[in-house]
Amino acid sequence: MGRVACIDIGTVTCRLAVADVQGGRVQSLHRRSTIVDVGEDLTRTGVICEAAQRRLMACVDDYLEEARGMEAPAICCTLTSAARDASNSSELLAQLASRGLDAQVIPGEVEGSLTLLGVCQDFPGRLVLVADNGGGSTELALGRLGDDGLEVRAIRSVDVGCRRLTERFLQAGDPPSPDDLAAAHAFAAEPFVQTVRDLGLREAGAERLVVTGGTVTSLVAIQARLVPYDSSYVHLHELTRDEVDAIEAQLASLTVAERSVLPGLQPKRARVILGGAVAVAELMRATGFGRLTVSESDLLYGLALTVDAVCVDAPSPVSWEPNLTALV
Repeated sequence: MGRVACIDIGTVTCRLAVADVQGGRVQSLHRRSTIVDVGEDLTRTGVICEAAQRRLMACVDDYLEEARGMEAPAICCTLTSAARDASNSSELLAQLASRGLDAQVIPGEVEGSLTLLGVCQDFPGRLVLVADNGGGSTELALGRLGDDGLEVRAIRSVDVGCRRLTERFLQAGDPPSPDDLAAAHAFAAEPFVQTVRDLGLREAGAERLVVTGGTVTSLVAIQARLVPYDSSYVHLHELTRDEVDAIEAQLASLTVAERSVLPGLQPKRARVILGGAVAVAELMRATGFGRLTVSESDLLYGLALTVDAVCVDAPSPVSWEPNLTALV
């Protein structure tokens, strides 16, 4: 059994996983998630602001200390949508390098492949459509995990996420006006519909739509009023399209302050959760699924499996290899 550690820096959250991997399977996984909001004001300015950089580095320092304390011998660090978009991503990479991290800004296609790899652990041999719905983008990946490894049939990154929708459409009013909410829906719908058409996803025969990310886990927690959060309840929980629409309508009627005290919702996610609900609703409409499955076996699972493969000199399960930093 090998122990590996991974840090994933997204647009809204920074996450840590320390996992024990054996025989190509994650046997146990410790994870932490911190809302650092790297994408704060990114849509307007095109840069990652200094306050966001300070929040992120404080979080990364804590994660590195925790990973060392759990005796992980090596760690990888990836950055996704916000770092792909920002003109000053090199500043972040330099700060991470000063901590000894050889961090990688990964393309959306790699992000989607890693998430597909993680999700498919729960659906071996079954064709699934996976959507990793984040702060700046949503990665759509169609594939299955078979005896010969991961089969990726189609993959694309779409620039629709909770932070992007919030900053473009949902900040002028509190709560947003019906017109602004409709504009957010229209913005999300177009690229999803186009991607589904281009990739033939409706005709592909996927057995189910599986969605990962903080929005869908939060939607489940809001619906069930989960206090405290219970990952065993959320993981593989299903939401119908009508349920997503109903939760969105509830969120749209509330101010940010009112959302922040909803049972089940992290207060720091209150500003962007409505944008996330809009993205998930339009994703379901575009793909034609009336029901989705929520998965916590996400990008971090895929990263852990990929890091372990590299550590034991096995082929990477996806068409990408992580840079590793020794911790001991």
